[in-house]
Amino acid sequence: MSSQTSSHKPRVAVVFGGRSSEHAISVLTAGAVLRAIDRDKYDVLPIGITTDGRWALTADDPERMAIADRRLPSVAELAESAEGGVVLPVDPTNREVVYTEPGSVPKALGEVDVVFPVLHGPYGEDGTLQGLLELSGVPYVGSGVLASAVGQDKDYMKRVFTSFGLPVGPYEVIRPREWDNDPAAARKKIVDFAAEHGWPLFVKPARAGSSIGISKVDDLGGLDEAIEEARRHDPKILVEALLRGREIECGVLEFADGPRASVPAEIPPVSAHDFYDFDAKYIDSAAGIVPAPLSAEETAAVQELAVAAFEAASCEGLVRADFFLQDNGEFVINEINTLPGFTPISMYPRMWQESGVSYPELIDRLLQAALERSTGLR
Repeated sequence: MSSQTSSHKPRVAVVFGGRSSEHAISVLTAGAVLRAIDRDKYDVLPIGITTDGRWALTADDPERMAIADRRLPSVAELAESAEGGVVLPVDPTNREVVYTEPGSVPKALGEVDVVFPVLHGPYGEDGTLQGLLELSGVPYVGSGVLASAVGQDKDYMKRVFTSFGLPVGPYEVIRPREWDNDPAAARKKIVDFAAEHGWPLFVKPARAGSSIGISKVDDLGGLDEAIEEARRHDPKILVEALLRGREIECGVLEFADGPRASVPAEIPPVSAHDFYDFDAKYIDSAAGIVPAPLSAEETAAVQELAVAAFEAASCEGLVRADFFLQDNGEFVINEINTLPGFTPISMYPRMWQESGVSYPELIDRLLQAALERSTGLR
């Protein structure tokens, strides 16, 4: 490539952080990815996005991108300057990344061959960054604009799955206008849903992840607080019925001959937590079971569903698909993540490790696939 360095190594911009409530999780993921990228094969440019949206040049220091004493990291702590900004030109003929700082001459940082976006949630995983990269003509890891947007919005995700005949659990959606115009009617909509499907319910932001903003509501008394917590992260909220069964996850990775599923994993009940919430995932490091103790028939069924979900949403590169194996033996799709966590305790790399694809090999496979894939309609 003309944009490669003199050593002919592709240059990877690892973009992380972002404006969503999953900012810290993205930093954790970036640290793990930076640690795993083969530096003999790739040049790396870490770019962090602060919580207010500034693109910052950051230290290439994975050790600082970790939880320390239960304290989550941030891009602001890693940025080389409190004011400097990184600019990616929206010009498919020019991949030159420029660094600017008030009172200083802009500095060229060189060209970028591929972007590894490890942002989670809105303003990164939802198609917004993917759209920018499409305009810039820069290849990137993961799904395109449509699949990223569908994968972020649990409402439309479920609608797409349903249209393809895939099994989803009972749910209700409260849109921003419904709540703003008539909160009493919106609340009644949830109460009626509970009357049909029973308590407890799960109230969650429709476009967030990492179990942020989710509440398990046991009765009418906790409903208002749960709605307020979910709307703190997203004005559009999702209400789901409790599905009794086991939590099963499965990774999907795109190979030259199409997407393949990993061995599945199981998220066991966490005694110290009411459900698999943020603290259970990232602070107290609840351990999943890999591979999941399933029968051969159950394993084949969930792998088939995971690939079907990948295809239904027009995904590319990678996906983690989350399921419930109900007491009646049937699987139900809970959601997909188009940019799943890559932290050392994340399930996606662990499932592929157990499937014979090591962490560094997984990163390399994703980067090579992105470099071979064109931007634009495909």
